Amino acid sequence: MATPLLAALLAAALLASPAAPAVSASGGTIVFTTLGRSRYEFDIFSLPLAPSPHNPAAEELRLTDGVSVNYNGNFAPASDSILFVSERNGSLNLYLSPVPSSRREALESASSSAATLSPLLPWEPIALKDRPSLTPDGSRLVYVSTAVPAAEPRSSWAAVYSTELSTGRTRRLTPLGVADFSPAVSPSGEWTAAASPGAAGWSGEVEDLRTDIYVFRTADGSRRSLAIRDGGWPSWADETTVFFHRRDSDGWYGVYRAEISVTGDGVEAASVERITPPGFHAFTPAASPGAPGLVAVATRRAGSDYRHIEVIDVSDDGKNAYFEVTRPVAPRVHHFNPFISPDGARVGYHRCRGRGNGDSPLLLENIKSPGSPDTFSLFRIDGSFPSFSHDGKKIAFVGLPGMYVVNPDGSGGRRKIFSGNAFSTSWDWKRNGVIYTSIGPDFASESTEVDVVAISLGDDDDETISMKKLTVGGENNAFPSPSPDGKWVVFRSGRSGNKNLYIIDAEDGEAGGIRRLTEGPWSDTMCNWSPDGEWIAFASDRHAPGSGSFAIYMVHPNGTGLRRVVHSGDGGRTNHPWFGPDSKSLVFTSDYAAVSAEPVSNPHHYQPYGEIFTVHIDGSNIRRLTHNSFEDGTPSWTPYLLEPRDVGETLQASGRCAFQDCHWLNIQDAAQPEELIYGKSC
Repeated sequence: MATPLLAALLAAALLASPAAPAVSASGGTIVFTTLGRSRYEFDIFSLPLAPSPHNPAAEELRLTDGVSVNYNGNFAPASDSILFVSERNGSLNLYLSPVPSSRREALESASSSAATLSPLLPWEPIALKDRPSLTPDGSRLVYVSTAVPAAEPRSSWAAVYSTELSTGRTRRLTPLGVADFSPAVSPSGEWTAAASPGAAGWSGEVEDLRTDIYVFRTADGSRRSLAIRDGGWPSWADETTVFFHRRDSDGWYGVYRAEISVTGDGVEAASVERITPPGFHAFTPAASPGAPGLVAVATRRAGSDYRHIEVIDVSDDGKNAYFEVTRPVAPRVHHFNPFISPDGARVGYHRCRGRGNGDSPLLLENIKSPGSPDTFSLFRIDGSFPSFSHDGKKIAFVGLPGMYVVNPDGSGGRRKIFSGNAFSTSWDWKRNGVIYTSIGPDFASESTEVDVVAISLGDDDDETISMKKLTVGGENNAFPSPSPDGKWVVFRSGRSGNKNLYIIDAEDGEAGGIRRLTEGPWSDTMCNWSPDGEWIAFASDRHAPGSGSFAIYMVHPNGTGLRRVVHSGDGGRTNHPWFGPDSKSLVFTSDYAAVSAEPVSNPHHYQPYGEIFTVHIDGSNIRRLTHNSFEDGTPSWTPYLLEPRDVGETLQASGRCAFQDCHWLNIQDAAQPEELIYGKSC
């Protein structure tokens, strides 16, 4: 039975707006990083399906506002409007906007659209909403949402929903216990196809998810059938033809065409053929009844640094001819996820809008969080391993390489305090301006030269920076965290041949004595000392040494009371714990909610399952804070409540469009220089 959206989803998420006090013992601010996301600056554009060979750039239209982060578009059935995902004002929603008819109209409408457009799902709780489609009559919106938690950890929350726009009544089309990605509605609106791992669920893939394609009725999700094995990103050309992509054993992504038939038992593929040959990657296909015999694809060709949109003529007399769409317009820009208008006239895609358009992205971005109203605020930072000084006035973070300090209000600008590679930051509780970090290569072996140092910034009027090395031997000494009494520092070290935890004097380092806290043939790492001094939290693979699976543990500083707090499951990864201000909760990053989209549809993310969670230290009340298809990580927590008005707009991200395409798309380009393979957009 159909359920109103509000009733169906509010039970699964807690809504929040940050509360008023400047300091709260149990609240404050959580700050984290999302790999590359601060630099995306995506807008949706379109070009004629066959651009002019003389001046194709003049025919490109920007379809979205030039201010927000806009992506994964789809034309509405009448071709006069565009559906898309937009991140604006700290939240993500789906929007419907008129399609401008000219570049002039696009420029005139851009300044007003950000303020005047209303989200299609304003009542839905905070969650990812993605891959929107409208039924042909425009009455129902079909999309992916992560609003309802999965019953089991390490299972995706992504499911397909259908919302009646006039009433808000919503039905889940995906069966409980199953995840669906990348839905596509058939031209008649009767059927929806989606990529799904089925009952087997997600097993840790971070590249190709090895999904199958299921087809079901759009009205109610019934007659669900496994139509195509080993496929993703379906797109209907007509009521019986579906294009999709598949990563083959040769390593190349290819686009396939399936002819499907409806039987009494459901829907099945009568034939499947590959339409793109090996030798280059082709993926995220898009077809339209208005462009019979044509399919748009994103490609990464051998020797190319960028993904581009091409159109393939797959008609009987087309001889699989290829037509470049975006490379002649913007050759050194990545173009993502094409879609074709119902009238077959234009192809859309999203790309970075580039330099000189709009304001630069901010260093700190407020993110709306599904916490309780008086809990905390949540900020994304364009940097890694952020931490607040204990007076709340400064934030330290690293750029991999480089280490920086900023005032959240923007005063004083961005101060670079170390130019080499550093990772993790933590401020001394008693000595003002002292930051602990580890310098040397990250993700390195036990014997790699990495050491813990204390960096002293001096007084506000003194810009002198001094550095003191606290560890000796350089055997991967990292992740320092000071005790709240200012006397000790816990860190991890590989000096025994395994990464275990040790405690040293905060001022004199090993010269003042060293004590081993944990011991065993496993990796204990990413440690954090609780504000009340009672506990040290850390990530460890001690439950399965060497497996790559990590869980969060806690131990008293005297080595007693060891217990596991959070484990997402066999093979799971739960890392980077940081205590809340009251020492009763932890924030961490984890694959607890698996993945939320097909990774190939995004820029590169090493761990696209990473989301931010909190948990009570007894292991209860696990709460998901972020909902996206990107890689969130390295959170920290301060008692100081930072609000959007406290953040200076002069603090800008360190690069526009400076992100990388999926590294694993370079599988056939291994002979190229690394600087060419990992080219950056814009």
